[in-house]
Amino acid sequence: QVQLVESGGGLVQAGGSLRLSCAASGRTFSSAAMGWFRQAPGKEREFVARISQFGNTYYGDSVKGRFTVTRDYAKNSVYLQMNSLKPEDTAVYYCAAGSGGSWSPTGYGMDYWGKGTLVTVSS
Repeated sequence: QVQLVESGGGLVQAGGSLRLSCAASGRTFSSAAMGWFRQAPGKEREFVARISQFGNTYYGDSVKGRFTVTRDYAKNSVYLQMNSLKPEDTAVYYCAAGSGGSWSPTGYGMDYWGKGTLVTVSS
């Protein structure tokens, strides 16, 4: 059974940092695109960052320069380093993966999802 399990969420003050982790199991994701979406209360799901099977990275406009996505092929994991956090970054963050490097800007149709981890940034 394929699973994506996020960890690392929590409460942090504005200007602080958090590092999210997503551990995949059940198959190897070395040929998959992996990344993150988030959803704040009352808002639509938003693309945050992704990393291709080749290591190329892409970011949503609202997090460019503050967030960094990385992956560890050996550990079948993807990470999101979040710096200079703002209250508007408060959301549930979801890990996602797309087989063969596929990726949806809206998240619709992504192959695999985690259950999410809550990040709360206080002002």
